Amino acid sequence: MLKETFIGLLTNYTDNDSLTNELWTEIEKNYLNKKRHYHTLHHLDSLLAQLIDVKEEIQNWNTILFTLYYHDIIYNSLKSDNEEKSAELAKKRMKQISVSIDTIELCKNQILETKSHIKSTDSDTNYFTDADLSVLGQSWETYSLYYKNVRNEYSIYPDLVYNPGRKKVLNHFLSMDRIFKTDFFYNKFEAQAKQNLQKEIELL
Repeated sequence: MLKETFIGLLTNYTDNDSLTNELWTEIEKNYLNKKRHYHTLHHLDSLLAQLIDVKEEIQNWNTILFTLYYHDIIYNSLKSDNEEKSAELAKKRMKQISVSIDTIELCKNQILETKSHIKSTDSDTNYFTDADLSVLGQSWETYSLYYKNVRNEYSIYPDLVYNPGRKKVLNHFLSMDRIFKTDFFYNKFEAQAKQNLQKEIELL
């Protein structure tokens, strides 16, 4: 479904099948990188499913799809500028297929918003960042797999270094008035997310 959705998206901007396939191959290659355990095609697939549930609420569906495919295209656990680099690559690729400047800028901003996950003045951005965090509110079984996969992505760091940093991230989310900005995702995931985050902290 991911590939079909991407190809369908690009048919709105280009009839160059070779370029379309080239851009999909790049996405697939990056997300299938063996160093990735959470930021994978499975993550994109889950994200797409969550967003489809709120499609009627989304103002710019094509922009959201570009954001989905490119928001983690660059991912290196040793770097802190993944979002910026992902946004730049998204901009470059969208220019190749003549996407409007307005859409490119909106996509770029949405990708950058995944760095902080704070509430945006743009409704679509809030739906996207909420969907991006939806794993936090899944069943404990699903959440456990998520946090173990994240740990694997940071396997270069010993527990002595990783655990305090991870606790800081988890406590950051717990300190928010609301983890999820939209009512839809708040009602669906907030309570379970707080339980999961607290449980992981206790396990660290």
